[in-house]
This record gives sequence, C-alpha cells and structure tokens, in this order.
Amino acid sequence: MTPMNEGLRPIKITKSKNGTSLDTDDVVAVEAPLEIQVKLWDEDEPRAISVTMRTPGDDEELALGFLLTEGILQRYTEVKAVKYLGENVVKVYLNAGVTIDLQKAERNFYTTSSCGVCGKASIEAITTKTQFLIQNKATLKDEILFGLKAKLAKQQSLFTATGGIHAAAIFSETGKLITLQEDVGRHNALDKLIGEAFRRNQLPLEKSILLLSGRASFELIQKATMAGIGTIVSVGSPSSLAVELAKENGQTLIGFLKEHSYNRYS
Repeated sequence: MTPMNEGLRPIKITKSKNGTSLDTDDVVAVEAPLEIQVKLWDEDEPRAISVTMRTPGDDEELALGFLLTEGILQRYTEVKAVKYLGENVVKVYLNAGVTIDLQKAERNFYTTSSCGVCGKASIEAITTKTQFLIQNKATLKDEILFGLKAKLAKQQSLFTATGGIHAAAIFSETGKLITLQEDVGRHNALDKLIGEAFRRNQLPLEKSILLLSGRASFELIQKATMAGIGTIVSVGSPSSLAVELAKENGQTLIGFLKEHSYNRYS
C-alpha cells in the first residue's frame, strides 16, 4: 500500500445528493501548527519567532522562507543549520556573529492559514525592505502565460486530492515549471517556495514568473519582493494594496489568468 502524503488525512464523510445519503471515505488537507525557533550563537535557549498554521511538508523551507521574507535573514550564509525537531517545531541555528532584529517580525507570534499579516503590531511593521532591485523581469508572451494555469493544475497533487489547498510555482520565461509548493495557507506556500530557493542560493529569482493559484494579496507581493521576483501572475484577483505595492516596486502584476485572457495591473 502506498503511504499517504503527510499533507492529507483520511476521514469518513456522508455525501448527500437529491435526498439520498451515502457514507464514504474522503481526504482533507492537514492544517497543523508549526513553531519557528531561532537559536543565536551566543544564547543558550532558542527564541520562538512565530507559530503558523500550515500543511506539513517542507517545514524547514517554510521556516527559512518566513525568516527571509520577514527581513530577519538576508543571506543563507547566516544559517549554520536548520532542523525539523518533530512535534511541529523547526529550529534555525545561526552562525557566530549573526544578530537579528526581532522588531521586523513584530507580531503576536500567531498567524492563521488565511492571513499571514493578521496579528501585526502595527501597519508599519507590515512593510519590509528588500535587498534586491527589481530590474530583470521576465519577458512575457501571451502563448506562454495562457498555458501556465494548466501546467500548475497538472502538478497540484494536494489540490487534486482535497480541493482545499493553495499553490505557488516558479516558471521560466519559456513556461517551464521550475518548482511548486502547496499549503493550506497561501502565504506558507510562497514561503516554502522562497525558502527552497534561499537554501539553494538561487535568489534573487530574476526573469522568473511567480504563479499564484488564488488571489494576489499585499503580503504575497511583499514576499515576492523580498525574493527579488519582478513578475507575478495570479489566477484570482489582486487587492488594491497589492496593485499599489507592485506599481511602487516596478513589478509586473497580472491577475485573473485564464486560458485566453488576463488582466494586467502594473
């Protein structure tokens, strides 16, 4: 028997249709807390940075992506090691001499799966500054863009199984799928994606196309900016703040991507 993906959980449900009920098996996407800890070289105990509700899988990449997109880390050389400790805890060990500014992650140490900026102490704390200049954006062709959604759907294993998961994917200018991450939280899916590239020293993700399976929120644009991504495409709509931030950053932002149409917002 093939083991079930750790992001899925089997359940018993009752289907009702036209007055007839049927007990059957089904699966749902797992939502569980993950605590992200940082261990400074000169401190005995780790610091709890955040708790996020996520779908298990690639938790080390999620932690790294979160720390980068929150502006706490800038270079992977600052990291000595990253380990999943079990019991839904990831600990990131920093190299000697590395210090962090926890004010950049000023929140109530809790985010829900639907909103990564809920709990921010102030609106100013939402805005972080990227180390990358948005210059080398992807050259876009309609025939390439129109095919991205179908390519994403073919690779979304968790969404196919549950219908309740978000995805973030990086494509090349020619439409080649480079990497894909899924999570019950859209911001977690993007953090996993960015954390993977961060760990491989692939940042900034210049001339890449970021595809989001849902809407484009302010926070997703912010996270993309922290990874040096200049071209963002979403299947859903962008928010007003997302459009404003993309314009301010000089990013290309496309929404409502379909097989034969899209809207360009910046």
